[in-house]
Parts: sequence; C-alpha cells; structure tokens
Amino acid sequence: MEFFYNVKAFTRRGFGVLAVDKSFDEALEVTRIHSVAGLLKQRGTLVSDRPFRSPHHSASGPSLVGGGSFPKPGEISLAHRGILFLDELTEFKRDVLEFLRQPLEDGYVTISRARQSLGFPAQFTLVASTNPCPCGYFGDTVQSCTCSPRQREQYWAKLSGPLMDRIDLQVAVNRLKPEEMVQVSGGESSEVVRERVELARDRANHRFVDESLRCNAEMQSRHLKKWCHLDDNSRLLLEGAIRKLGLSARATDRVLKVGRTIADLAGDEQLQTHHVAEAIQYRTIDRMQ
Repeated sequence: MEFFYNVKAFTRRGFGVLAVDKSFDEALEVTRIHSVAGLLKQRGTLVSDRPFRSPHHSASGPSLVGGGSFPKPGEISLAHRGILFLDELTEFKRDVLEFLRQPLEDGYVTISRARQSLGFPAQFTLVASTNPCPCGYFGDTVQSCTCSPRQREQYWAKLSGPLMDRIDLQVAVNRLKPEEMVQVSGGESSEVVRERVELARDRANHRFVDESLRCNAEMQSRHLKKWCHLDDNSRLLLEGAIRKLGLSARATDRVLKVGRTIADLAGDEQLQTHHVAEAIQYRTIDRMQ
C-alpha cells in the first residue's frame, strides 16, 4: 500500500514540537492507521491532530477492536496516540468492554481470521464517564436514590475488576451548588494547564532518553524500581492502601506511575509521600458498588 504525507501539516499544531522526532513518528503511526481504514480526507495528508474517538454505547465488539472479512482498525486503534471517550460507560455491553483489557495493557490489538491474523497499535488514553446508579442519584446530597442495592450491584457488574484495575484515575464528581453553576470561573486557563503538562512530558522524555519509552504509563517493573523509589513513609502508606483497598499488583504499579506523573507536574525529581497519597485517592471509585 502506498502511503503519502504532508510534513507542513505536522508542524502547525496537534502533536507538538517538544519532542519533534517522537511526535513526528506518532503522527506517522496515526496517519497509517487512518489510511488503512480509508479515513484520510485527502491523498498526501498527514494527520496532524491527536485523534478523538467517541463511539456510541451501542457499539459492537468488532466496531471497537476492528474486524471484517478483510480486517480494518476499530475505534481503539483509530484512537491510537489520542483519546477514546466512552460516555455512559455502564451502558456498554460487558463483553464489549472486556475487549479493552488487552489493548489497555499491551497497547496493541490482534485480529485473527481464518486466512490471516493482523495486528494494529492501540495506545490511547481512555476517558470514560458514567452515572453512579441507574437513576443517577446514588450518593447525591439533594435527591435520594430510588435504586435498590440489587439494581446498583447489577449496574456496576458490567465493569469487571480487571478492567477497573486498568483505569488509573477514578474520580467521583459531586453535584455543583447553585452558586457554583452561575459564577464566573476564576480557574486556570487551558493554555496554562497545557504548558504545565508539556513541561511534565518534557521531563519524562528527558528521563527516558536512553529507553524506548514515551511516557510514564509505558514504564515496566524495572523502570518503576529505578524511577519510583519509595522512602519508608511512602512504602508504609502504600502497603496500608493495598491492604485496605485490596489493590492488585497491577493497580499498585499504576499508583506508582500516577505518583511519578504528579511529581513531574510539580517539578519534583523524587517521588514523595504526598505524591503517592494523591495517587492512591484516585483508586477508590471501584469500591462504590
């Protein structure tokens, strides 16, 4: 298959210029996938923006992972190096959600057919949202939940333990107060936040200069031992969290990766106790059901 690209499109926006070689490689990977899927708008165009895919909750397994008589990339591969957003996560079929487990762990998906087996890259950031129960009011401070414990249990049963293990940040968002809904926000601008994130990514790129890694999420056990060293207080804190929350080995590794990222955002070279503590509090939502 012929593959064409336009370098000028890459240099304007999207994949950034902090790590030009790596960013250009990423843009090339994304463009190849979209070319195979027949989604390039124009021959000779490089995909310069990071992908954002948002499939409906009625999506089937093949549409998510890819398939067909002549296998083509699915939504998770089309989101490679970008974001896969799953709104109303618990409305997806459980067997469809289980297809996410292997790509979230390996960053790759394999599609096997009688005549051939194809592999597509699938390194994406999963962003998902869901209500706390079928009626949407479990834990609400204003309106009472009308669901029975059995209904809530069945609702959350679609999200298996192994899948939740692979979701690094699990945040419960409370109802806004009326005054908060109408007030003019005085928070940070997106530009300020983006600059801080780019600096954190730059620190990670510098740390991994001799490794085949692009970000903290790709660290393996040997990397965690090298760059996520824990002092005595941090170790005791993490051990207590493992016992109390029942964290698996996979979830524990992800706590360390998130802690390392929090430290990078703060500009700290060493992983400290408060970084680990903040990372731990993002692992609690899977205990709500």
